Amino acid sequence: MKKILVSTALLAGVLSYAGGFRVSLQGVKQLAMAHTSAHAEDASVTFFNPAGMSFIPSKLSVVAGGFGASNKVTFQNFNTLQSAETDNPIGTPFYAAITYRPIEKLTVGLSVTTPFGSTIKWPENWEGKELVQKMELKSFYFQPMVSVKLAPWVSFGASYIYARGKVDWDKAVTQFDGKVNINDENATGHGYGFGFYFRPDPKLDISIAYRSAIDMKAKSGTATFQFPSQSVYTQLKLNAAGQDGFSAVLPLVEEYTIGLTYKVTPKWQVSADFNYHGWERYSKLTLDFENAPIGNNPSDPTILTNPKNFRNSKTFRLGTQYAFTDMIYGRLGAYYDEAPYTTDNFIPETPSYDTYVVTGGVGFKLKQFGIDVAGGYAMPQYRKVNNVNIGLNGQSKATAFYFGLGFSYNPF
Repeated sequence: MKKILVSTALLAGVLSYAGGFRVSLQGVKQLAMAHTSAHAEDASVTFFNPAGMSFIPSKLSVVAGGFGASNKVTFQNFNTLQSAETDNPIGTPFYAAITYRPIEKLTVGLSVTTPFGSTIKWPENWEGKELVQKMELKSFYFQPMVSVKLAPWVSFGASYIYARGKVDWDKAVTQFDGKVNINDENATGHGYGFGFYFRPDPKLDISIAYRSAIDMKAKSGTATFQFPSQSVYTQLKLNAAGQDGFSAVLPLVEEYTIGLTYKVTPKWQVSADFNYHGWERYSKLTLDFENAPIGNNPSDPTILTNPKNFRNSKTFRLGTQYAFTDMIYGRLGAYYDEAPYTTDNFIPETPSYDTYVVTGGVGFKLKQFGIDVAGGYAMPQYRKVNNVNIGLNGQSKATAFYFGLGFSYNPF
């Protein structure tokens, strides 16, 4: 009873913070070129590599943009052949950044992004309702940063990361004909990033960046139960409102990125990226409840530890841009993203697949102003599901597409 009541819901909510269903949407121009990173035309480079600020051609640069992200997931049981499909609302991540160069060799900046966040909504009575009915996630990264030009062809940059997150989760508790809501609106974490940006030749840009792991600390989470019988509240040591608090440290993984852009001709450039995500850091999750004895620690029944067998993953990206005129730019890209867990660890709260994505977009330059439009279509690969820990056996498929609109302003 202990694990079925709470642990799967809390664990899955944490995984979404960690990026178990990760969509890279932090720059419209970058998305159009497979979300590659070695582009230093404006302040959108800040999220990818703070060192790139030193090569922005304008002393002041401002960018902002937003996306629509739509995805649908299906699951079918191998034995019963019953199927379920999500009804997810469109996600709306955004980004904004500003950079300023007060002196020739020093550039400062600030980036605000929403790198993790989505809503997944399964039918209330589907067979996995004890795992998830609905989950909403939000996250915000605030990154002040600085970049120093070490030489005309190389710069070094570093950033501080302050992260805030929220999870709002509903699931059924069929043993007692009830349900539970898991909520934490004040999870916070701190991290850093740094990188080098090289331009050894006017035709070649090289970006090498690192983003640290972040421990998101949830200190004031609330689990709210609803049961028809008050006796269950007493049994679980809940308060009169059916609530108990919990705390946890939620590990977010580190990321390494190597990118390059080469100008084949004055009008045509090609970009490539390699990303490496340190998912093996996420080996387990420990939750500490205030009163409820729903854990699995023999010496302290309020502590619940869940082992996870995540593996490191990689992403390969390739994009291109062609300047039709001095004002109009066409962009295309494609990338392959590995799932961070195997079939035996698949979970419907944050479904993840080996995924191929094709992208494209158009950019317009109007003197100091820029307008970018982009879209992407994801092709997650079908995968079998055989997670014996949560009793889920079958097959799962997904589809997803993204679109974005961004603006840039380089006044001087």
